[in-house]
This record gives sequence, structure tokens and C-alpha cells, in this order.
Amino acid sequence: METRKVQQTGGSTYIISLPKQWAEKVGIETGTRVSIHTQPDGKLLIDPILEGRTIKTKHIDVTGYEAKALERDIIAAYLYGYDRIEFTSKRILTEQKQVIRKVCYKLIGPEIIEESSNCVVIQDLLNPNELHIKKGIHRMFLITGSMQKDAIRALKTADHDLALDVSQRDDEVDRLCLLISKQFRSILCGGRMPDSSETSIDEYHDFRMAAGPIERIADHSQRIANVASKIQEPVRKDVMEVIENLSSTYMGLVEQAVDALYNSDTSLANQVIDSIDGMRLRVTELHASILKLESHKTMISLGTIVDSLSRIGDLGSNIAEIAINSAIKDK
Repeated sequence: METRKVQQTGGSTYIISLPKQWAEKVGIETGTRVSIHTQPDGKLLIDPILEGRTIKTKHIDVTGYEAKALERDIIAAYLYGYDRIEFTSKRILTEQKQVIRKVCYKLIGPEIIEESSNCVVIQDLLNPNELHIKKGIHRMFLITGSMQKDAIRALKTADHDLALDVSQRDDEVDRLCLLISKQFRSILCGGRMPDSSETSIDEYHDFRMAAGPIERIADHSQRIANVASKIQEPVRKDVMEVIENLSSTYMGLVEQAVDALYNSDTSLANQVIDSIDGMRLRVTELHASILKLESHKTMISLGTIVDSLSRIGDLGSNIAEIAINSAIKDK
């Protein structure tokens, strides 16, 4: 770490010199413009604004690549922050092109800009400043909440089309989660925070951690919808009422956990954790009721749903714990 003495010039302006080694490394010279971002904790972030900044490019030879391995490598390159990914081979297989298109659909930003028999190029066209992490998390939660509500409705009404719609909405939550992960990794590597005037690096870390449980809640909503799409017999009314009530209560507590995170409310976060712990008896009683059903197929299906509801509660507790950890610095 280097230190610099603050000097005054012109009677009202404070100046400091920049480390020469750093300036040469990032290409700063006399006349170069830099941007200065004020952080919530009082720090200043100095970022060189360089014309013609190099686009980070990743070259991948897809010869012999299997579909799953190719998909994983594309996502890894996206998360690492590559702006452009070039796929080459003597002959890119149709299956490989389908994988590339499929992954582009699953990610926010990358689009295919070139395509031929031996080369495919995708480029990230998204400006990272367009999505603040707090808005991204809020959007994830809204989609997840609607998924859970509709999954239970599909179960109750045997609406298989609605169940399919819920399952497809999980892709949007995954896309947002991956984008948030990419942005956070970029910040750790020295990139600019999209909302640095409103969110500190510590808060960014905490919200990034909260994205994981929300994404898994969406996965459980999808799981419930998948079960609902296969159930042919109506669920017994008294059991369905308990399932509806349990789902509504858990999602209400998840919403409170998210509110506690946004508002640094440790009291509310602790209430959420205590409430979820107190619901374990209700889950046990519901499992017991399901075991009394005559149809073994329905018994297994509803048992899977109750298990997912219980896990949603646990994930709500995880978000509440993140809220407590995030708020402790303000105490």
C-alpha cells in the first residue's frame, strides 16, 4: 500500500498524485480522463476511461466437445466476464450449434453475431450498468413468488398448462442469478460497480449471497409444478387446504426475510427464523396426514411437495441469516 499527501491548489482544490507504476500499467498518461466514484463508506474509486478498451475474447475449439461440457464451458466463460466467445472447428456440428443457441437463451446479454460451418461467435451486448443488484434480486423474488403461487394453484385445479408455464419461468430466475454472479465476479476482479453510489462492496456481497437461496426456492416451485403436471386425481380437500396454507405462510416469511435484508432489520429477520423453526410440527403433521391416503402414487407425489415446502422455509431462514450478517455492521 502506498500513501499520498493531500495538497491544495488554486486556493480551493485538493489534489493527490497517482502512483506512476499503476498509471503506466493501465495506460494513463498526461491528458487521460479518469472517472471518480464515491463509495457509501467514504472511499473513492478511480477508474481509467480508456478509448478503444480491449474486448475480452475467449477462443474455444469445439472439436470433440460433448454437449454438456460445451454448455458448462460457455457459462464459465460468461461468468468470468468474457465479452466475446469464438467457437471454431473444421466442422461445427448441428448439435453443438444448438447447445450454443440454447445457452445464449439462458443468459442475459450474449447474442450470436456470426455463424458459419466452422465458426460461431457470440458477444455480450449488455451494459452491466443497466441492472442494479438490488433491482435484480427484487425481480428474482417477484418471479419466484408468482411461480410458487401458481404452482400450488396448478396442483389444486389440476391445471397442467399452468404447471408447464411455472416450470418455464424458472429459466428467467436462473438468467438473473447468473448475471448477478457475473457482475459480482467482475467487481472482485476490479470492475466498476453498477450502483456504487448506493451499494457498498459489502452489501453487494450480501445480496449476491441472497440470490442463491431465491434461485433454489424457484427450483422447488418448479419441482412442485412438475409434480402437479403429473397428478391425475384431485387432491383431497382437507389436505389441499393445509398445503395451501403452508405454502402461503412460508412464502410470506420469505418475503419478510427479503424485506429484512433490504432494510437491515435484524429484529424482523430473527422473527422470521423463529417462525420457520416453529412450523416444523405443522410439516410433520401434514406428512402424517398424507401417509393415510389410499393412493400410494398420490402419497409419494404430495410427500415430494411437502418436502419442497419445508426446504423453501429453510431457504427463507438462510436469507434472514444473511440479513442479520449484513446489518451487524450498522449496529
